[in-house]
Amino acid sequence: MKRHFSMLRDFHLADWFTLGNAFCGTGAIFAAMRFLQEGVVRDLLVGMALIPLAFVLDALDGRVARWRQSASTLGRELDSLADVISFGVAPAALAYACGLQGGWDWIVLSYFVGCGVSRLARYNVTAEQLSGGGDKVKYFEGTPIPTSLLLVVVLAMAAVQGALGPDVWLGVVQLGPWQLHPLVLMFALSGSLMISKTLHIPKP
Repeated sequence: MKRHFSMLRDFHLADWFTLGNAFCGTGAIFAAMRFLQEGVVRDLLVGMALIPLAFVLDALDGRVARWRQSASTLGRELDSLADVISFGVAPAALAYACGLQGGWDWIVLSYFVGCGVSRLARYNVTAEQLSGGGDKVKYFEGTPIPTSLLLVVVLAMAAVQGALGPDVWLGVVQLGPWQLHPLVLMFALSGSLMISKTLHIPKP
């Protein structure tokens, strides 16, 4: 007989590391929102610190799954959904909180998240195709989405130096009806590298 929370009882140990990854990403988003409400830089820095922790948990879930030989389709899907939160939406939210709030910034940050979602979906489809033939994925097409951790590091350095809001690094330019902060272009570059078909990154 099916019982309440039976799905949770079926989770493997690695899946709990994955959920921890998602928990950190969600916490980072809430921290960005709290900073926008209260203006306390410490809240923003706490949110940024959660992204490296999410990165560690993301690395551990795969190792734990291989160690316990418990890799599953559910685990792969959980991992992708958690990565979208922690390395897609959360960095974009932190960037917005740092002051990248112009109309063009919104478009670039949304593009970045869309690239991350597309990158993960493509990887899942590729992994399924290769697993059908008994092969392993030898390389990533495009940069993995956790590389967005580097963007958060840049934002954290800016926050520590007080380069937030109107003082954000590289200033702001007016392009037509909307503003663009040149710093946001690093998100455009990161997103474009994620969806690249020609860039191959060896998979460890």
